[in-house]
Amino acid sequence: MARLSQALEMVGQTDPGLVRAQNEDAIAWDADAGFVVLADGMGGYNAGEVASAMAVEVLSRRLSQPLPSPPLARSMQLSLTGWLRQAINEANRTIYDNAISQPQYAGMGTTLVTAVFYDNRILVAHVGDSRMYRLRNGELTRLTHDHSLLQEQIDLGLVEETETRRAAQRNLLTRAMGIDTEVSADLNEFDAEPGDLYLLCSDGLTDMVADAQITDIMLTLKDNAPLAAMQLVQAANHHGGHDNISVILAAVRRPYPANAGFWSRLTAWLS
Repeated sequence: MARLSQALEMVGQTDPGLVRAQNEDAIAWDADAGFVVLADGMGGYNAGEVASAMAVEVLSRRLSQPLPSPPLARSMQLSLTGWLRQAINEANRTIYDNAISQPQYAGMGTTLVTAVFYDNRILVAHVGDSRMYRLRNGELTRLTHDHSLLQEQIDLGLVEETETRRAAQRNLLTRAMGIDTEVSADLNEFDAEPGDLYLLCSDGLTDMVADAQITDIMLTLKDNAPLAAMQLVQAANHHGGHDNISVILAAVRRPYPANAGFWSRLTAWLS
């Protein structure tokens, strides 16, 4: 079985932007383990930075365990989904417990978007308004649905997509990590194909840069992921850089199918 890093190219970049003194975003990725994770923290003082760092640390530690290239059967895929949900709940409880026990961290929370690449598939989980996109055959598709008041207004037809940049309540979240003892993350599975380019990003990018420009940058630089990540951050800063900006790009260069030899590893990994 080829190492996932032979099929996946991953790069990331985070920047405080031009207005904020501190960067409260956190990112991590591992092409061999086949995961990416991004969090955008919120809270007073250093609390947002602490919350996002906790989310990324817990998820990275759990996802860095030897991942099978796994499930060849639906029942096993459901186990992987449950395992990822458990990891998210562990991160959520870690943030919540620290917010309750340490007054300086009261009220802290964070968004989260994470994905696991396996068996020519991708399992995506998210909480909040950090997003994941897929560029395939020249078309950019958003794979996540914001947990925000603005998104609810869009869904109800009260606000047009074209008006979102001027919306006063565009950053009010309806879900976040660390706010309660439990969190409801959305999990979805997608097929992955060679040539796909996936983007995880905080709202510091999407509030500043239109999807059309994001598409142009990714399409133009799809074969140069490091430069594409740099250009996305620069575009957000060019448009004002009002928030921290974080991006992770994951390019599928070759297929990465599972094989039967990983069944025993899968069982041990999930136990």
